[in-house]
Amino acid sequence: MAKQKIIDFDAYRAYFNDSALWDKIKNVAKKAGIKVVYAALVLYYLARDGKMPLKDKIKIYGALGYFILPLDMIPDSLMVLGFTDDFAALAYALYSASKYVTPDIEAKAEAKLHEWFGDFDRVEIAGLIPAACPDPE
Repeated sequence: MAKQKIIDFDAYRAYFNDSALWDKIKNVAKKAGIKVVYAALVLYYLARDGKMPLKDKIKIYGALGYFILPLDMIPDSLMVLGFTDDFAALAYALYSASKYVTPDIEAKAEAKLHEWFGDFDRVEIAGLIPAACPDPE
């Protein structure tokens, strides 16, 4: 029996670009919450890392493209639930690529969080990056 994808990352990869990602985060950071923003930032810095295999970069850019689009499975304008699907896409990509997360990448993401959110409690983002996981495919 063939596995069915919940979100087809390839379809959303084309929507990713740096400018659109920064605009999206800037516009929804407080509403989306620190966990969603942290996941997006870690993925962004991972994708920029030259050590990432292409197949993982494709998943990351697909998840970030999905995050950028305002019209997706659950529209971002819906209170409370609006970013649930975005976070699921980001979390899946983060899970898939977690073995490539380095302390440097985490530090870059945390520095950006500090820039946008000010002081924050690290407990809010603890556990978002799983220990190195096997490829789910």
